[in-house]
Amino acid sequence: MKIAVMGAGAVGCYYGAMLARAGHQVTLVARPPHVQAIAARGLVLETKDFTETLPATATPDPSGVAGADLVLFCVKSGDTAAAGAAIAPHLASGAAILSLQNGVDNAERLQEILGRPVIATAVYVAAEMSQPGHVRHHGRGELVLGASPASPALVELFAQAGIAAEISDNVVGTLWNKLIVNCAYNAFSAIPQLPYGRMVAVEGVEACMRDIVAECLAVAKASAVRVDEGILEKVMALASAMPDQSSSTAQDLARGKRTEIDHLNGYVVRAGAKLGIATPANRLLTTVVKLMEESSRR
Repeated sequence: MKIAVMGAGAVGCYYGAMLARAGHQVTLVARPPHVQAIAARGLVLETKDFTETLPATATPDPSGVAGADLVLFCVKSGDTAAAGAAIAPHLASGAAILSLQNGVDNAERLQEILGRPVIATAVYVAAEMSQPGHVRHHGRGELVLGASPASPALVELFAQAGIAAEISDNVVGTLWNKLIVNCAYNAFSAIPQLPYGRMVAVEGVEACMRDIVAECLAVAKASAVRVDEGILEKVMALASAMPDQSSSTAQDLARGKRTEIDHLNGYVVRAGAKLGIATPANRLLTTVVKLMEESSRR
């Protein structure tokens, strides 16, 4: 297949590399440093089991999605509107479009911009760009796709590329499960620049995480969203399962980049305000991360 990745950062490059490794023609729409590195030496995929350099076309131009059978939309949540408008004129009429993004409303927002179906997809992968054109995979990689006519064939496509994928009739609930985990971990890892294991070892952090989850669950319930009954236990268990992992928000702050906090804890704050539900713990974390973004810019 001809596959395009719009927003080829760590997530986009990982899935693009795995699909290229399976023999598909992959085009990465990425920032210039990545484009230059990939043009010079190919896309480097480093995992715990192997390191390979894979063929891929890279371009900074959104027209790179032209003619693709499948588009993986991987931009930061804050860039959804602009990136969606940029690719809209170039999309093939029959292209399947997957939103592989943090947050819970990106697929809906992108669908409104494009005027065509977008498949919401929950992504569970730990990856980072260790340098331009070099993606390092730390673990996991499974996808949960929303139900659509194209979804069964896509699950098979991903399976053939070594990517576990499944279809859910409650993908919104799945996205909320991930949102709750992100709300509990991302900012708390980012503010002190600590991995999860050291983060939760600090006195008071676990109690604060429980407050954050409670606020998220109250907003989800009021929004008629069905989340996993054991989500609190899953949240609290993650630190021991991934003690050396740092959040994407921590990585963004460390590199002086804008974070997705407005679409994580900030989303819960806005949704809670509309529903008359107080979310002080999520509001505080959102504000502190924004202060750190402002400090970094200055």
